[in-house]
Amino acid sequence: MADPLQERFIRPIVNASYPGTLGALSLTVYRIMELRGGTIPVILKNTLLIGATAFLLSAFCMFFYSLYPTRQKLWTMTAVLFLGGLFLTIISVILLFFA
Repeated sequence: MADPLQERFIRPIVNASYPGTLGALSLTVYRIMELRGGTIPVILKNTLLIGATAFLLSAFCMFFYSLYPTRQKLWTMTAVLFLGGLFLTIISVILLFFA
């Protein structure tokens, strides 16, 4: 059984790490494409960066929602930003096929 201190303080960090990891992966793809040389299409660059931003903001919202579960706006923002990040990631993958 988890101790209450762990449940209160460690669980929010673990919950926020999931979308945070996806944001970091988007930034990694962006950086690898930049290091590869050549020109990166502006639309691909923007979708990767906006998708990473959406995932990172989703991680912050999830962290604070885990601390304050009565704040339903945080949960709504988490869901909307996460779905937006997923949508932009899918668009980025499609654009990578054409780049």
